Amino acid sequence: MVAAKSGTGEQQHGAALKAIDPALVREWYRLTHLGRLLEDLAVGYIRKAKGWSYHAPFAGHDGIQLTLGLAFRAGRDFLFPYYRDMLTCLAAGLTPEEIILNGLSKETDVAGGGRHMSNHFAKPAIGVQNVSSCTGNHALHAVGLARAVKFFDGDAVVFSSQGEASTSEGYCYEAYNGASREKLPVVFVIQNNRFGISVPVEEQSANARVSDNYAGLANVEIINVDGTDFVDCHLGMQRALEYVRSGRGPAMVHAFCERIGAHSNSDRHELYRSEEEIAAARARDPLNRLRADILAAGIAGEADLEAIEAANRDEVTRAAERAEAAPDPEPGSWIEFAEPPAWEPAETPTPTGGDEWKLREAINETLHAEFRRNSNAFLWGQDVASKEKGGVFLVTKGMQQAFGRGRVFNAPIAEDFIVGTANGLCRYRDDIRVVIEAAQFADYVWPAMEQIIEMGHEYWRTKGQYSPNVTIRLSSGGYIGGGLYHSQNVEAVFAHVPGFRVVVPAFADDAAGLLRTAIRSKGPTFFLEPKFLYNQGFAATPRCGEEHAVPFGRARVRRPGTDLTVVAWGTPVHWSLRAAHKLAKEGVEAEVIDLRSIKPWDRQTVLDSVKRTGKVVIVHEDHLTQGFGAEIAATIARDAFEWLDAPVMRVGAKDVPIAFSRIVERAILPQEADVLEALQQLARY
Repeated sequence: MVAAKSGTGEQQHGAALKAIDPALVREWYRLTHLGRLLEDLAVGYIRKAKGWSYHAPFAGHDGIQLTLGLAFRAGRDFLFPYYRDMLTCLAAGLTPEEIILNGLSKETDVAGGGRHMSNHFAKPAIGVQNVSSCTGNHALHAVGLARAVKFFDGDAVVFSSQGEASTSEGYCYEAYNGASREKLPVVFVIQNNRFGISVPVEEQSANARVSDNYAGLANVEIINVDGTDFVDCHLGMQRALEYVRSGRGPAMVHAFCERIGAHSNSDRHELYRSEEEIAAARARDPLNRLRADILAAGIAGEADLEAIEAANRDEVTRAAERAEAAPDPEPGSWIEFAEPPAWEPAETPTPTGGDEWKLREAINETLHAEFRRNSNAFLWGQDVASKEKGGVFLVTKGMQQAFGRGRVFNAPIAEDFIVGTANGLCRYRDDIRVVIEAAQFADYVWPAMEQIIEMGHEYWRTKGQYSPNVTIRLSSGGYIGGGLYHSQNVEAVFAHVPGFRVVVPAFADDAAGLLRTAIRSKGPTFFLEPKFLYNQGFAATPRCGEEHAVPFGRARVRRPGTDLTVVAWGTPVHWSLRAAHKLAKEGVEAEVIDLRSIKPWDRQTVLDSVKRTGKVVIVHEDHLTQGFGAEIAATIARDAFEWLDAPVMRVGAKDVPIAFSRIVERAILPQEADVLEALQQLARY
């Protein structure tokens, strides 16, 4: 453990300033005063109902915010600010006009064109990241990005900023722990104003100085400063940067701040703070103290400061005029950047003979081929790189031996960490592709749900400025007697999340082709692997070449038919084929369509088939109620209603968890007999 330290302690402010370059001190004042003018402007816009509907003031955090912004090197470092970091972003390189454009949600807002909340400042072009409102979750992104900096031997420093209350989130501990274990070049800044909205810090943490909670983490330099003291923050940050650049590990800069105003414009702090407490906070205003200290130290005179203030007021006035005249977003622009562009290969045919591979082998060999092709491809997850094991089902066997520990490695049992750091690592360069085993079984992925949601709207939220190029592998589904947390199906949940693609192969050749397309595409894809099919001979196909690819959203007709249509994906494709074969002995020919991809899904192939046969059964392994089959049924009812000769039917799992007992599991999950019964019923209609 590295011992916690403080900055300059209780030095007199005026005397401490004399040790700093006078030009730098004057710049401190200029930027801080400029930031305060922008805060006043924001309040004015709110009162006039002209914009900035969310505003979290930085007043009282001035010292640490200014120091953080100035420590950031535009175009070289990476900064993850949080929603209170206006001064940080101003000092980091955003112009007053860019700040105002964000506050007014204008089309030309460099953060994302008004798609995100006001006061969420960003400028990806210089490395200031677009951070969500999910407080503190970007700490994981910072760790992933710092991992890339270290792997590629870059000189960048990654900065992650947050308030003290967000450190109560479990993913923050995951971030600090992961960074300490990997000795990553990241500076975590905690701005402690002692309130999480209305909740005081003593109701959040046993340690009022929350950095003390992490004193046991190895390799972490903890530096405690007075966040209202510009000199203390400056010197503390210099120590943090020196430590991080030494390669010894991450640093944590904890700053006690004052919250002079309410948490945000929607908060009434008079309801939980006394008048005396609020007045005392205002009396400790860092900007007023800095001004007085500059005058006392002779660094500038009254006329000099008044000239700076006048120039700032003129700059803000002109910036506001330009920003107000900027265009608003067009209502129809919502459709732009809905999802990152997928690789669009022509489907390559499967060989008609030769050596066969099973589904598990197809995935493994495709991973090897794609990692040979792209030296900037990475893979991690729990249990994926333990000597000869390679995951619970041996799907990643041999990957670490082939590509080294820098590219293929184990992650802690922390699903949020696995997904969140993938989001971060992709930011380092555009050709990076990450494959993660997000959980050992799909049922265990739920702790990562907030990072999954975050990843889904990154591309849309940034207007295409950032795409998390991640393939999320999950062993999904039942038929193995696994029971709770080992046999559930997750497809419908993920198909509902904007920004994701979801694929579910039923045969080895499609597993290889869809995985290759997922890895080569931009954006996130859920690659759901029906674990029951891993080693089944009936899911095996002839082995395909290293360029074999299957495009997203293209179904495959597994069995042509004229009398009715069956739509399925994953394991139920096999039950549908068997049922269709038996039905043919009764003189009824069923066409079986394997969707392969459920988001996007091949509407045209399904509709064309239904229009020819007039009858359709949708078969899926997931629960029947609100399963993805309902989406398909609704589309058919809308777009093929006049061709239907019978109601649309669905076959799915019972609406209960999947049992451990094989006997009960068979009763819950759809079986071949269930499909055949539905087909016979439909044929008689």
